[in-house]
Amino acid sequence: MTRKSFVASISLAFAATLSVGFVNITPKVIYGEDGRQDVYEVEQAAVRELADSTVALISNSSLTRTASGMISIKANTFGKEARLCPSEPYFDQPAAANCSGSLVGEDLIATAGHCISTSDCSRWSFVFGFKMENASTASTQIPTDDVYTCKEIIAREYTGAQDYALVKLDRVVRGHKPLTLARTAAQPGDEVFVIGHPAGIPTKVTSGASVRKQQGKFFVTNLDTYGGNSGSAVFNAATHEVVGILVRGENDFVKESGRSCYVSNVCKEDACRGEDVTNISYISQALQRAGK
Repeated sequence: MTRKSFVASISLAFAATLSVGFVNITPKVIYGEDGRQDVYEVEQAAVRELADSTVALISNSSLTRTASGMISIKANTFGKEARLCPSEPYFDQPAAANCSGSLVGEDLIATAGHCISTSDCSRWSFVFGFKMENASTASTQIPTDDVYTCKEIIAREYTGAQDYALVKLDRVVRGHKPLTLARTAAQPGDEVFVIGHPAGIPTKVTSGASVRKQQGKFFVTNLDTYGGNSGSAVFNAATHEVVGILVRGENDFVKESGRSCYVSNVCKEDACRGEDVTNISYISQALQRAGK
């Protein structure tokens, strides 16, 4: 897969699905007020710590080692590449991630099944710390110790209902804590938030959402998420436990009336199709089978 499979595609089609390598992903949308925040804007230290356990899935072709031993992320400007209107939030931020993931074991990442497979495992890196340091500075120079590769896929399903993967990294992760997984399923009315890389840009914490309905294998929310958030951990707002993995949703962008640029698709809080989240029980079961 190349980054064209995600970011460039949204500027060309904005249809119900967009092509990402070997699969099709249904993108996401804004419900009501935009609930996204950069990590440096988040007041709760506990939530910032959760964000520290988030990874960006970035193509190896977009990463280079610098003379100083850092890993440099090559990224185009989100707004220009996706043909967004200049007023669109985060227009000038770099877009490098195809998907998101989170640390759930000392060397294990949970993500969406459509984000990675055995056939392309070796093409992706798992990057901690791709975030905004302040309003104008993105962390595009990452310490080597915060960049990991895929050793193998421990478990994976990708169907109309189930969409998850458990990835074993090339080595044990240092300096980041595995997240706590919920033992009970999310229920309608539960308040939730998500941490990941909407549209491939630096880490965002997105709150102010709730569970609409529980479908058994997945649940539906009104989270403000985009393509690139696929694989993001969804948290119970009260317990900070992971209740699921963001996998699909409503269309991201619509063409601005009378203009040749695009803006975020906005729905009422209780309108549109909602955003689907795979229940975290599938990752819990995969961890148990792996003896973790």
